[in-house]
Amino acid sequence: MQRASLSVELNIAEGYTFGDSPTFTRHLGIAYGSAVETVELLRLGIEADVLPQAQGQEILAHADRARVLLLGLLKRRRKFSS
Repeated sequence: MQRASLSVELNIAEGYTFGDSPTFTRHLGIAYGSAVETVELLRLGIEADVLPQAQGQEILAHADRARVLLLGLLKRRRKFSS
């Protein structure tokens, strides 16, 4: 879970260094995949009672919101690069 969640941030940061290029969009796609992975791992952790229910749900809500925002950014970049 730590690897997946850190990958989101690091791929956005690395992609940003390429400026307005297809490479940035590619890194956003990788970050989105890691965001999806993070959300699913959180859900599994909550279901398996590895994470406390209340705290897990709160973290999951934040992670899912970040995933949705990242998807919106990715779609926007792909739309304008077509």
